[in-house]
Parts: sequence; C-alpha cells; structure tokens
Amino acid sequence: MANILERYRQLHPRSEALYREARELFPDGVTHDTRYVMPFPIYCTHAEGARKWDVDGLEYIDYVMGHGALLLGHTHPDVVAAVNKQMARGTHLGASHELELQWAQWVKKLIPSAEKVRFTSSGTEAAMIAVRLARAYTGRSKVIKFQDHFHGWNDYLLAGSDRGTGGIPRTVWNTMIVLPPNNLAGVEKALTEDKDVAAVILEPTGAHMGLTPVYPSFLHSLRDVTLRHNVLLIFDEVVTGFRISPGGAQARYGVTPDLTALAKILGGGLPGGAVAGRADIMDMIAHKEDPQWDNTRRISHPGTFNANPLSAAAGCKALELVATGAPTAQAERAAQSLRDGLNRLLHSLEIPGCARGVASVFHLSLGRPCRCDEPSVCQQSPQDIKAGMPPGLAGHMKRSLLNSGVDLMASSGITGLVSAVHGEKEIQQTLRAFEEALTSLRHEGLV
Repeated sequence: MANILERYRQLHPRSEALYREARELFPDGVTHDTRYVMPFPIYCTHAEGARKWDVDGLEYIDYVMGHGALLLGHTHPDVVAAVNKQMARGTHLGASHELELQWAQWVKKLIPSAEKVRFTSSGTEAAMIAVRLARAYTGRSKVIKFQDHFHGWNDYLLAGSDRGTGGIPRTVWNTMIVLPPNNLAGVEKALTEDKDVAAVILEPTGAHMGLTPVYPSFLHSLRDVTLRHNVLLIFDEVVTGFRISPGGAQARYGVTPDLTALAKILGGGLPGGAVAGRADIMDMIAHKEDPQWDNTRRISHPGTFNANPLSAAAGCKALELVATGAPTAQAERAAQSLRDGLNRLLHSLEIPGCARGVASVFHLSLGRPCRCDEPSVCQQSPQDIKAGMPPGLAGHMKRSLLNSGVDLMASSGITGLVSAVHGEKEIQQTLRAFEEALTSLRHEGLV
C-alpha cells in the first residue's frame, strides 16, 4: 500500500510536471504563500459551485474558495452574467462610473461603521490606508495590534509575526505595539502609559480567521476602553465582512468600530478591497483646495484599479445576494454540520482534537482534546493550540485530504471556508474524506 506522499505523486503527475516548470518562473514555484505545498501544489483548470478540477482530471470539494472570496461558490451565474455584461462595455474606463456608487451603497447598507467608503485593490491595501487614516486623523504615530493577527503583508502590520519578515526595517516597528489577545488589562496599561497611540487594529474573530479566537466580550470591552482613551478602533473584516453575518462581525456582535478594512467577498470573486468608516475620518482623503491642508495633512490615495468596473459589477451583484441573508445563513448551517461531524469522527477514531469556528469558517486542531464550552470559541490558549499540532502535521493532512478529494488551507493550521453551495452531499463526502485521511495519518504513525 502506497503511503500518503507516494499516492500523492501517483495521483498528480501533471501537477508535478507543471511545478517543475513553475520553479523556473516563480520564487518557490508559486504566486501566493499559502499555495506553497510540498512536494508540489495541485494545478486547477476550472471550478463550479463547491467543486474544482485539476490538470490530472481529479475532482475536489473546495474549502479554499478563492481564499475566502467566494461565499456564493464558484462561477455563480448571476455574478458571471454581471461581469460579462460589464466586460463588453469596458474593463477600465479611467473615469468615475455609476457602478462604483452602487457598490459603495451596498457597503453602506450592510456594514454598520460605513458612513463613507474608499475602494482599493486588495485587503492589504485596505488595512494600510485604515492605519494611515487613523494616524493622520489623530496626529499620533503608534498603533496597537495583537499577536499573530494578520492584516496583510505591509511592513507596519507584520509586527509581531514570526514568519516572512525579511527586509522590514526594525525602526518601522517602533511605531507598533504588539499585545496578547483577550487581555484588556494589557490594552488599558498601554493606553494609559503611552499617549501617542492612534488606533487599535484586530481581526474581530481572532488571529488567522479565528484559528486562535478573540472572545466577543473582549470586543465590547475593547470598544469601551478605546472610547475612554479617545483612540480609534479598526476592525480588519477582510475575511469576516459579509461572512460572519451580512454586516460582518461588527453587526453580529453589536460592536461598531471607527474604521473597517474589507476585501474578499466584497469583490464577488474579483480583486477588490475597501476601507469604510466614520465620515470625518474618511474625509482625511478629501481635497479642500487649501494648499496647507492638501499638501501636508491630506492623505493622497491613487490606485489604478480602485473601484475597477469589473470588480464593481461582481461586487454589486454579490452584495445584492448577500443582503438577503440567505447565503450567509446557508454557509453557516453547512459549516456547523461539518464541525459537528468532524468532532463525532475524532471521538469515534479516538483521536484527540477539536473542530471549531465562527459562522462559515472551520478550524481543525489535533493533538489536544477539545475544551470548548462553545464550539465557535475555543478555550485553549494559542500556545496550547500550536503545541498540539506537531510540526508538519498540517501539511501531511493537506496532502492526505487532496488524495481523498478535498482541498483546504493548511499554512497556519487546518482551516476551511464553507460556501452557500456546500450542501449535505458535499458535507457527507467531506467527512468520508477526513476519515480516510485520518486513517492514513494514523497508519503512518502521524496521529
């Protein structure tokens, strides 16, 4: 019987050949860090609904879902029609257009903090300009973030990361304060001792889409303490926006930040990001025809593909569908069914572990028994979660699941994003694939 790695090579010869070519073209042979899979990644040809197919003709149930952008599933017919209609009218008009107004109106309708909106091309850019807005508005220079929370790959917001920080001048991080999550006393102390803090930024469900969760009670307390200290609160809802609820985590938990970074679902599967928030803060971008203001206080914000009409067309249609509440609710039901099934499977196989996650996100931790009073908010510390996953286990799980016809993310942990088109058939097939994968891992002594 072939082991996991041998079977992976047997099943994916065309992908392996393409990877050899790719290594001559791209660093690591990939175009996104999380697509770096040893000994090689799969190469996909097309996708539809909750499934995708690779160059070797294999079919997968997909839980990467465009890195979280595809709440509606692959190639949703209404989104495809909207993009095709705009494609025939122009891909880049180099001018303002009506679709950008409609897109922003959907954001304002859904996101509680969105008084005004500025579009970007990505979530990284959205977080960058949110921080710059906070600094310009307050006249202060420092920003608090939380350990391991991810806000894109820009220099400032990679502070506190333990991976991929080459080339960043450490002086940049002198303006960043990195604190442990869920520790209000630490935030209070930092704000009391340092009056140069402009803002606090965080992923509202916790680091890496909630892999190490933030407790909802902490969000409410954080809003209170930032208001008392006159410090801005920024939610990075690049993943959680429109997924945790149609109005994001801020609507689900009833905590309204001053600024919000958005992307992924916002663009309906095409590139697109935005910062949204209080009008007086957002207007730091506005011209006043005053040279002193325009040259030294105002934030300049160009961007060739800001509010690109194709992204706007896809985004408008996607948010129109999201606004009904049905896609978000269906994705959450499917994810809960999957989490429940995974926990039953772990119990039956006598493998210590825990499946958890908020709304339509799921995380799987192995090596430690589940201690979650509420499945969406794990009670284990970040240190315990990491310690329970031996080095390399997530990669072995990724390959084993691909062998069984399921694709998910396994860079920071074992994570999947469920869409509105993952039905009971897909959930049951996924559970069978997990059983096969875990059995293979056990056979090789990995769990």
